[in-house]
Amino acid sequence: QVQLAESGGGLVQAGDSLKLSCAASHRALSPSIMAWFRQAPGKEREFVAIIRRIDDATYYADSVKGRFTISRGNAKDTVYLQMNSLKPEDTAVYYCASQWGTDMITTNPGDYHAWGQGTQVTVSS
Repeated sequence: QVQLAESGGGLVQAGDSLKLSCAASHRALSPSIMAWFRQAPGKEREFVAIIRRIDDATYYADSVKGRFTISRGNAKDTVYLQMNSLKPEDTAVYYCASQWGTDMITTNPGDYHAWGQGTQVTVSS
């Protein structure tokens, strides 16, 4: 069974930075797509950033474009989310997600095959 493990969340002030990490394990084939989603209380889960393994193509939600950067790590099947200039509206549980077998970038949570347990990011004003 695939496991995704996130880390790096915390409580910060507006304008600060955080870096989230995610590692996928227990599957021989590397994910073709890795992504970050987030869910704030009372809201639906929304996509934040996506990276495609075959060419490192990235895609961002408009709300984080220019502030967040998704990247793949040197270690196998790891992905990071560097979050700069954090705002109170970025407060949410952040989830790592992965897909296998497709190179199509999709923002639909239902298209993802595996999820992490989530890590809380809280930004105070």
